Amino acid sequence: MDAAALVSLRLRSQRLRGRRAATPQAALRDLLAVQSQEFAYARWTLGQRSTAASAGGVEAAVADGGILRTHVLRPTWHFVHRDDLGWLMPLSAPRLHQINRGMYRQTGLDEVAARRGDELVGEAVAGGAHKTREELADVLRSAGFAGKGLELAYVIMHAEVNGVLVSGIPVRSPGGALKQTYALFEERVGQPSVEPGLALAELAWRYFSSRGPATVKDCATWSGLTQKDVRLGLALAEDRDPGALSTVNVDGVAFHFTEKYDDGGRLADDDVDWDGGAGPRIDLIQCYDEYIMGYSETRHYLGGMASVFPTAELPIHVVLLDGKLAGWWRHNFLRDGCEVDVRMTVPVDNAIEQAIDAAVRDYGEFLGMPAARISGAGGAT
Repeated sequence: MDAAALVSLRLRSQRLRGRRAATPQAALRDLLAVQSQEFAYARWTLGQRSTAASAGGVEAAVADGGILRTHVLRPTWHFVHRDDLGWLMPLSAPRLHQINRGMYRQTGLDEVAARRGDELVGEAVAGGAHKTREELADVLRSAGFAGKGLELAYVIMHAEVNGVLVSGIPVRSPGGALKQTYALFEERVGQPSVEPGLALAELAWRYFSSRGPATVKDCATWSGLTQKDVRLGLALAEDRDPGALSTVNVDGVAFHFTEKYDDGGRLADDDVDWDGGAGPRIDLIQCYDEYIMGYSETRHYLGGMASVFPTAELPIHVVLLDGKLAGWWRHNFLRDGCEVDVRMTVPVDNAIEQAIDAAVRDYGEFLGMPAARISGAGGAT
């Protein structure tokens, strides 16, 4: 397998080519977890991997709890399906607490304070009384906590990791933006669909089948687990389903992936055939898309370095040309639609121009509003 074949197969594993899932929820089940601190753009990560998806549909799934948003894995915000969080969080929790230990000490969150914080916020949201961050801050302050800054952030995160809090029904801010609320974990999360002893195997299978070809180190960085844990997960997955995962060496590195493909797409009951057409392909992906964040050791196959922080001069989100980094983009919501600022860093011919316009139209259809392309400074011609 050469680098071009690896990129092609990775695009199909990620559902950016081949077959799309029938719904955003199905796409999420496939990916297991999707980084989502940029909520407005994270909706699109699921939308562009599923058919007939809309931003409103993803928001509705978050509201009804089919899609949950919480701190898990590295840790940072992720979307996780309700049927998966019940086994994924216990698998992730020990490492999350270990990673957060220094910040717990810095914020004075010792064992007694952490347990008390869990109790307070759990009681506050019980019985469907979903609360915003600010409302939880008031509850904590009334009990003697500072209820602000890093202390507030880590009291809430501790409760998430311990399976006390999870995302609730979002509310609209005065400006119209959606604001996260918190709910009781046990009231929003379904029964674990995976037995504890099989959790490592399930994580390995779901990661390598949806992001392969990828390496053990890629998976370890993505999951927050150790490479030893990932290797054990691979072995358990092989025991459970012999031959389901394959290994190939590329540039002297072992990559793992699934060979369960037919007509260029992974087989699943809810897959939908999808043909992207001939010619160059442009994908507008968010900077935290799984096509970027799903890899660490082998992220260089992207063809460049994705930016980490936005600047006044450069959008942060990524334009892909046939799977390789080729520019930057961002949206700007207007009263009657959306502007999509696209800045290419490679020469652009007529075919690529048409592919960019098609990608912008797809994004507008997902948002349910007209989307007009604009080109900021720095674009290549």
